[in-house]
Amino acid sequence: MNIALSTLLDKLELLAPLRYAEAWDNVGLLVDPRKRGTDLTVRRVLLCIDATPAVVEEAIAQRVGCLVAYHPPIFRAQKRFSNDGSPLLFAAARHGFAVYSPHTALDAVPQGVNDWLVEGLGEGSTRALVPCALPDQSAQFKLVVFVPRDHVDALRNALSDAGAGRIGAYSHCSFRVAGEGTFFGLEGTAPAVGQAERFERVEEERLEMVCPERALASLADVIARHHPYEEPAWELHPLAPRPRLHTGSGRLLSLDAEVTLSELVERAKSHLRLPRLRVASCEAHRAGTRINRVAVCAGSGRSVFEQAPEADAYLTGELGHHDVLALLARGKSVILAEHSHTERGYLPRLRERLTALTGEGLEIILSENDQEPLAWL
Repeated sequence: MNIALSTLLDKLELLAPLRYAEAWDNVGLLVDPRKRGTDLTVRRVLLCIDATPAVVEEAIAQRVGCLVAYHPPIFRAQKRFSNDGSPLLFAAARHGFAVYSPHTALDAVPQGVNDWLVEGLGEGSTRALVPCALPDQSAQFKLVVFVPRDHVDALRNALSDAGAGRIGAYSHCSFRVAGEGTFFGLEGTAPAVGQAERFERVEEERLEMVCPERALASLADVIARHHPYEEPAWELHPLAPRPRLHTGSGRLLSLDAEVTLSELVERAKSHLRLPRLRVASCEAHRAGTRINRVAVCAGSGRSVFEQAPEADAYLTGELGHHDVLALLARGKSVILAEHSHTERGYLPRLRERLTALTGEGLEIILSENDQEPLAWL
Protein backbone atom coordinates (compact mmCIF):
# COMPACT_ATOMS: atom_id res chain seq x y z
CA MET A 1 0.00 0.00 0.00
CA ASN A 2 1.28 3.45 -0.87
CA ILE A 3 0.64 6.47 1.34
CA ALA A 4 1.25 10.14 0.79
CA LEU A 5 4.41 11.60 2.32
CA SER A 6 2.26 14.20 4.08
CA THR A 7 0.32 11.36 5.75
CA LEU A 8 3.52 9.63 6.81
CA LEU A 9 4.80 12.88 8.32
CA ASP A 10 1.56 13.25 10.27
CA LYS A 11 2.01 9.74 11.72
CA LEU A 12 5.63 10.42 12.67
CA GLU A 13 4.50 13.60 14.39
CA LEU A 14 1.95 11.58 16.38
CA LEU A 15 4.68 9.19 17.53
CA ALA A 16 7.16 11.92 18.48
CA PRO A 17 5.77 15.47 18.43
CA LEU A 18 8.57 17.73 17.29
CA ARG A 19 7.73 20.29 19.97
CA TYR A 20 9.25 17.83 22.46
CA ALA A 21 12.70 18.12 20.84
CA GLU A 22 15.54 20.06 22.44
CA ALA A 23 15.99 23.63 21.19
CA TRP A 24 19.48 22.85 19.84
CA ASP A 25 18.30 19.86 17.82
CA ASN A 26 17.52 19.76 14.09
CA VAL A 27 14.49 17.51 13.79
CA GLY A 28 11.71 16.91 11.31
CA LEU A 29 11.74 16.75 7.53
CA LEU A 30 15.32 17.56 6.48
CA VAL A 31 15.11 16.68 2.79
CA ASP A 32 11.82 17.25 0.97
CA PRO A 33 11.82 16.11 -2.67
CA ARG A 34 8.31 17.42 -3.37
CA LYS A 35 7.66 20.29 -5.71
CA ARG A 36 5.54 23.10 -4.39
CA GLY A 37 1.87 22.19 -4.32
CA THR A 38 2.48 18.46 -4.89
CA ASP A 39 2.82 15.41 -2.66
CA LEU A 40 4.96 12.28 -2.85
CA THR A 41 3.78 8.69 -2.72
CA VAL A 42 5.71 6.47 -0.31
CA ARG A 43 5.68 2.67 -0.53
CA ARG A 44 8.79 1.80 1.47
CA VAL A 45 10.44 3.41 4.52
CA LEU A 46 13.94 2.65 5.81
CA LEU A 47 14.69 3.11 9.53
CA CYS A 48 18.21 3.70 10.84
CA ILE A 49 20.13 5.43 13.60
CA ASP A 50 22.85 6.99 11.42
CA ALA A 51 22.54 7.84 7.73
CA THR A 52 26.05 6.66 6.84
CA PRO A 53 27.14 6.22 3.20
CA ALA A 54 26.42 2.49 3.53
CA VAL A 55 22.88 3.25 4.71
CA VAL A 56 22.41 5.74 1.86
CA GLU A 57 23.40 3.03 -0.63
CA GLU A 58 20.90 0.72 1.02
CA ALA A 59 18.16 3.37 0.74
CA ILE A 60 18.90 3.72 -2.97
CA ALA A 61 18.94 -0.05 -3.53
CA GLN A 62 15.67 -0.48 -1.66
CA ARG A 63 14.08 2.40 -3.60
CA VAL A 64 12.66 3.91 -0.45
CA GLY A 65 10.33 6.89 -0.44
CA CYS A 66 11.54 8.06 2.96
CA LEU A 67 14.61 7.47 5.08
CA VAL A 68 13.92 7.95 8.81
CA ALA A 69 17.31 8.59 10.42
CA TYR A 70 17.15 8.94 14.19
CA HIS A 71 20.24 11.18 14.28
CA PRO A 72 19.86 14.27 12.07
CA PRO A 73 22.20 13.86 9.08
CA ILE A 74 22.07 17.66 8.76
CA PHE A 75 22.82 19.00 12.22
CA ARG A 76 24.81 22.24 12.22
CA ALA A 77 24.15 25.16 9.92
CA GLN A 78 26.09 24.89 6.65
CA LYS A 79 26.78 27.45 3.93
CA ARG A 80 28.16 25.04 1.36
CA PHE A 81 27.44 21.44 0.41
CA SER A 82 29.59 19.02 -1.54
CA ASN A 83 28.92 15.51 -2.75
CA ASP A 84 31.90 14.30 -0.72
CA GLY A 85 30.84 16.07 2.46
CA SER A 86 27.09 15.52 2.20
CA PRO A 87 26.47 12.45 0.04
CA LEU A 88 23.05 11.87 1.59
CA LEU A 89 21.68 15.20 0.38
CA PHE A 90 22.80 14.63 -3.17
CA ALA A 91 21.56 11.02 -3.16
CA ALA A 92 18.17 12.03 -1.79
CA ALA A 93 17.83 14.78 -4.38
CA ARG A 94 18.99 12.52 -7.21
CA HIS A 95 16.76 9.56 -6.26
CA GLY A 96 13.81 11.54 -4.92
CA PHE A 97 13.42 10.24 -1.37
CA ALA A 98 12.63 12.22 1.76
CA VAL A 99 14.81 12.30 4.89
CA TYR A 100 13.27 12.71 8.34
CA SER A 101 14.81 12.80 11.82
CA PRO A 102 12.91 12.55 15.16
CA HIS A 103 15.99 12.45 17.48
CA THR A 104 15.39 14.13 20.87
CA ALA A 105 11.63 14.31 20.25
CA LEU A 106 11.64 10.50 20.19
CA ASP A 107 13.84 10.47 23.29
CA ALA A 108 11.48 12.67 25.28
CA VAL A 109 8.08 11.27 24.33
CA PRO A 110 6.37 8.61 26.48
CA GLN A 111 6.97 5.15 24.95
CA GLY A 112 10.02 6.56 23.22
CA VAL A 113 13.69 5.63 23.25
CA ASN A 114 14.38 6.38 26.92
CA ASP A 115 11.32 4.48 28.11
CA TRP A 116 12.47 1.49 26.05
CA LEU A 117 16.00 1.80 27.48
CA VAL A 118 14.83 1.82 31.09
CA GLU A 119 12.28 -0.98 30.83
CA GLY A 120 14.92 -3.72 30.85
CA LEU A 121 16.42 -2.68 34.19
CA GLY A 122 13.67 -3.92 36.50
CA GLU A 123 10.22 -3.13 37.81
CA GLY A 124 9.69 0.27 39.37
CA SER A 125 8.37 3.76 38.83
CA THR A 126 9.82 6.08 36.21
CA ARG A 127 9.79 9.77 35.43
CA ALA A 128 11.73 12.06 33.15
CA LEU A 129 15.13 13.09 34.48
CA VAL A 130 14.56 16.59 33.11
CA PRO A 131 10.82 17.06 32.51
CA CYS A 132 9.98 19.29 29.58
CA ALA A 133 7.64 22.23 29.97
CA LEU A 134 5.32 22.77 27.02
CA PRO A 135 2.53 25.30 26.61
CA ASP A 136 -0.97 24.00 26.13
CA GLN A 137 -2.93 24.65 22.97
CA SER A 138 -3.28 28.30 23.98
CA ALA A 139 -1.31 30.46 26.37
CA GLN A 140 -2.57 30.45 29.95
CA PHE A 141 -2.85 33.41 32.30
CA LYS A 142 -3.72 33.89 35.97
CA LEU A 143 -6.50 36.41 36.52
CA VAL A 144 -6.59 38.09 39.93
CA VAL A 145 -9.56 40.28 40.92
CA PHE A 146 -10.12 42.04 44.25
CA VAL A 147 -13.86 42.12 44.93
CA PRO A 148 -16.21 42.73 47.89
CA ARG A 149 -17.18 39.45 49.53
CA ASP A 150 -20.88 39.63 48.64
CA HIS A 151 -20.09 39.89 44.90
CA VAL A 152 -17.51 37.09 44.57
CA ASP A 153 -19.90 34.35 43.46
CA ALA A 154 -21.60 36.46 40.79
CA LEU A 155 -18.29 37.64 39.34
CA ARG A 156 -16.78 34.13 39.38
CA ASN A 157 -19.79 32.72 37.53
CA ALA A 158 -19.67 35.47 34.91
CA LEU A 159 -15.94 34.98 34.35
CA SER A 160 -16.48 31.22 34.06
CA ASP A 161 -19.12 31.80 31.38
CA ALA A 162 -16.54 33.90 29.52
CA GLY A 163 -14.03 31.01 29.53
CA ALA A 164 -11.99 31.56 32.70
CA GLY A 165 -11.61 28.95 35.45
CA ARG A 166 -11.40 25.88 33.21
CA ILE A 167 -8.91 23.20 34.32
CA GLY A 168 -9.14 19.97 32.35
CA ALA A 169 -12.71 18.66 32.61
CA TYR A 170 -13.59 21.06 35.45
CA SER A 171 -15.15 24.50 35.10
CA HIS A 172 -15.72 27.37 37.58
CA CYS A 173 -12.33 26.67 39.21
CA SER A 174 -11.17 29.49 41.46
CA PHE A 175 -9.31 30.30 44.65
CA ARG A 176 -10.39 32.87 47.23
CA VAL A 177 -8.46 34.58 50.01
CA ALA A 178 -10.15 37.00 52.42
CA GLY A 179 -8.53 40.32 53.21
CA GLU A 180 -9.08 44.03 53.61
CA GLY A 181 -9.15 46.50 50.76
CA THR A 182 -8.57 50.22 51.29
CA PHE A 183 -9.13 53.29 49.11
CA PHE A 184 -9.61 57.04 49.18
CA GLY A 185 -11.97 58.38 46.55
CA LEU A 186 -10.76 61.71 45.19
CA GLU A 187 -13.06 64.60 44.37
CA GLY A 188 -15.58 63.70 41.68
CA THR A 189 -15.60 59.97 42.36
CA ALA A 190 -18.74 57.95 43.19
CA PRO A 191 -17.60 54.90 45.17
CA ALA A 192 -20.03 52.00 45.42
CA VAL A 193 -18.97 51.49 49.03
CA GLY A 194 -18.41 54.36 51.48
CA GLN A 195 -18.05 58.00 50.52
CA ALA A 196 -15.81 60.09 48.32
CA GLU A 197 -12.97 62.06 49.92
CA ARG A 198 -12.82 59.67 52.85
CA PHE A 199 -10.47 56.79 53.66
CA GLU A 200 -12.43 53.53 53.52
CA ARG A 201 -11.78 49.96 54.60
CA VAL A 202 -13.75 47.15 52.93
CA GLU A 203 -13.86 43.38 53.48
CA GLU A 204 -12.75 42.00 50.12
CA GLU A 205 -11.56 38.75 48.66
CA ARG A 206 -8.76 38.01 46.24
CA LEU A 207 -10.33 35.89 43.50
CA GLU A 208 -7.90 33.91 41.30
CA MET A 209 -8.78 32.01 38.13
CA VAL A 210 -6.84 30.59 35.21
CA CYS A 211 -7.73 32.18 31.91
CA PRO A 212 -6.93 31.06 28.33
CA GLU A 213 -5.67 33.57 25.82
CA ARG A 214 -8.87 33.36 23.79
CA ALA A 215 -10.89 34.75 26.73
CA LEU A 216 -8.73 37.82 27.34
CA ALA A 217 -10.63 40.12 25.01
CA SER A 218 -13.83 39.87 27.07
CA LEU A 219 -12.34 40.18 30.57
CA ALA A 220 -12.52 43.94 30.94
CA ASP A 221 -16.17 44.02 29.87
CA VAL A 222 -17.19 41.10 32.14
CA ILE A 223 -15.47 42.63 35.16
CA ALA A 224 -16.97 46.07 34.48
CA ARG A 225 -20.50 44.60 34.28
CA HIS A 226 -20.30 42.35 37.35
CA HIS A 227 -17.96 44.19 39.71
CA PRO A 228 -19.61 46.81 41.93
CA TYR A 229 -16.66 49.22 41.95
CA GLU A 230 -16.26 52.22 39.71
CA GLU A 231 -12.56 51.29 39.24
CA PRO A 232 -12.13 47.52 39.87
CA ALA A 233 -8.66 46.37 40.84
CA TRP A 234 -7.53 43.38 38.81
CA GLU A 235 -4.33 41.85 37.43
CA LEU A 236 -3.33 39.46 34.69
CA HIS A 237 -0.18 37.31 34.94
CA PRO A 238 1.20 35.07 32.15
CA LEU A 239 1.81 31.52 33.37
CA ALA A 240 4.97 29.61 32.53
CA PRO A 241 4.40 26.13 31.04
CA ARG A 242 4.27 23.41 33.67
CA PRO A 243 6.82 20.57 33.42
CA ARG A 244 5.39 17.20 32.34
CA LEU A 245 6.66 14.54 34.67
CA HIS A 246 6.76 11.67 32.15
CA THR A 247 7.91 13.66 29.10
CA GLY A 248 11.43 15.01 28.74
CA SER A 249 15.10 14.09 28.71
CA GLY A 250 16.31 10.81 30.20
CA ARG A 251 14.52 8.69 32.76
CA LEU A 252 14.87 8.15 36.51
CA LEU A 253 13.97 4.62 37.60
CA SER A 254 13.10 3.97 41.24
CA LEU A 255 13.29 0.19 41.56
CA ASP A 256 10.68 -1.73 43.53
CA ALA A 257 13.45 -4.04 44.76
CA GLU A 258 17.02 -2.85 45.19
CA VAL A 259 19.75 -4.64 43.23
CA THR A 260 23.51 -4.97 43.33
CA LEU A 261 25.58 -3.27 40.65
CA SER A 262 26.44 -6.62 39.08
CA GLU A 263 22.74 -7.52 38.84
CA LEU A 264 22.00 -4.16 37.21
CA VAL A 265 24.81 -4.64 34.71
CA GLU A 266 23.55 -8.11 33.77
CA ARG A 267 20.05 -6.74 33.22
CA ALA A 268 21.44 -4.00 31.00
CA LYS A 269 23.51 -6.46 28.95
CA SER A 270 20.52 -8.73 28.48
CA HIS A 271 18.23 -5.87 27.44
CA LEU A 272 20.75 -4.35 25.03
CA ARG A 273 21.89 -7.78 23.80
CA LEU A 274 25.53 -6.93 24.43
CA PRO A 275 28.21 -9.34 25.73
CA ARG A 276 30.00 -6.62 27.69
CA LEU A 277 29.62 -3.07 29.00
CA ARG A 278 32.06 -0.53 30.36
CA VAL A 279 31.51 -0.08 34.10
CA ALA A 280 32.98 2.33 36.63
CA SER A 281 32.15 0.98 40.10
CA CYS A 282 32.19 3.21 43.15
CA GLU A 283 33.62 1.83 46.39
CA ALA A 284 30.23 1.39 48.08
CA HIS A 285 28.81 -0.68 45.22
CA ARG A 286 31.95 -2.80 45.07
CA ALA A 287 31.35 -3.51 48.77
CA GLY A 288 27.80 -4.69 48.09
CA THR A 289 25.67 -1.59 48.74
CA ARG A 290 22.48 -2.03 46.76
CA ILE A 291 21.05 0.31 44.15
CA ASN A 292 17.57 1.85 44.20
CA ARG A 293 17.61 4.83 41.83
CA VAL A 294 19.02 4.56 38.30
CA ALA A 295 19.43 7.52 35.95
CA VAL A 296 19.22 6.59 32.28
CA CYS A 297 19.87 8.60 29.13
CA ALA A 298 20.08 7.32 25.57
CA GLY A 299 23.11 8.46 23.60
CA SER A 300 25.33 10.88 25.50
CA GLY A 301 24.11 11.64 29.01
CA ARG A 302 26.41 14.42 30.19
CA SER A 303 24.18 17.48 29.70
CA VAL A 304 21.12 15.64 30.96
CA PHE A 305 22.82 14.21 34.06
CA GLU A 306 24.10 17.68 34.95
CA GLN A 307 20.49 18.88 35.29
CA ALA A 308 19.06 15.71 36.83
CA PRO A 309 18.30 14.72 40.44
CA GLU A 310 20.77 12.42 42.19
CA ALA A 311 20.71 8.70 41.48
CA ASP A 312 22.72 5.71 42.73
CA ALA A 313 23.89 4.60 39.29
CA TYR A 314 23.98 6.12 35.80
CA LEU A 315 23.46 4.30 32.50
CA THR A 316 24.12 5.96 29.15
CA GLY A 317 25.95 5.43 25.89
CA GLU A 318 28.95 7.63 26.51
CA LEU A 319 30.45 10.05 29.04
CA GLY A 320 33.72 11.93 29.16
CA HIS A 321 36.55 10.64 31.33
CA HIS A 322 36.29 13.48 33.82
CA ASP A 323 32.49 13.18 33.97
CA VAL A 324 32.92 9.55 35.06
CA LEU A 325 35.49 10.54 37.68
CA ALA A 326 33.17 13.23 39.04
CA LEU A 327 30.35 10.73 39.49
CA LEU A 328 32.64 8.22 41.15
CA ALA A 329 33.78 10.91 43.58
CA ARG A 330 30.14 11.41 44.58
CA GLY A 331 29.72 7.69 45.31
CA LYS A 332 27.92 6.84 42.05
CA SER A 333 28.57 4.03 39.58
CA VAL A 334 28.50 4.43 35.82
CA ILE A 335 27.53 1.96 33.08
CA LEU A 336 28.45 2.84 29.47
CA ALA A 337 27.15 0.91 26.45
CA GLU A 338 28.51 3.04 23.56
CA HIS A 339 26.36 5.73 22.02
CA SER A 340 24.11 4.05 19.49
CA HIS A 341 23.79 0.77 21.42
CA THR A 342 21.42 2.67 23.72
CA GLU A 343 19.27 3.70 20.74
CA ARG A 344 19.37 1.09 17.96
CA GLY A 345 17.41 -1.51 19.89
CA TYR A 346 14.41 0.81 19.77
CA LEU A 347 14.11 0.65 15.98
CA PRO A 348 12.02 -2.59 15.96
CA ARG A 349 9.67 -0.91 18.44
CA LEU A 350 9.48 2.16 16.21
CA ARG A 351 8.61 -0.07 13.26
CA GLU A 352 5.81 -1.71 15.26
CA ARG A 353 4.35 1.60 16.36
CA LEU A 354 4.58 3.16 12.91
CA THR A 355 3.01 0.08 11.31
CA ALA A 356 0.12 0.29 13.76
CA LEU A 357 -0.55 3.85 12.60
CA THR A 358 -0.03 3.41 8.86
CA GLY A 359 -1.30 -0.13 8.28
CA GLU A 360 0.39 -3.32 7.13
CA GLY A 361 0.61 -2.23 3.49
CA LEU A 362 3.45 0.26 3.99
CA GLU A 363 6.76 -1.60 3.96
CA ILE A 364 8.94 -0.45 6.87
CA ILE A 365 12.48 -1.85 6.76
CA LEU A 366 15.19 -1.88 9.41
CA SER A 367 18.56 -0.96 7.90
CA GLU A 368 21.05 -3.83 7.74
CA ASN A 369 24.01 -1.50 7.15
CA ASP A 370 23.37 0.69 10.19
CA GLN A 371 25.67 -0.21 13.08
CA GLU A 372 27.63 1.16 16.03
CA PRO A 373 30.96 2.41 14.60
CA LEU A 374 32.98 1.31 17.67
CA ALA A 375 33.70 -2.39 18.21
CA TRP A 376 35.78 -4.57 20.54
CA LEU A 377 38.83 -6.19 18.89
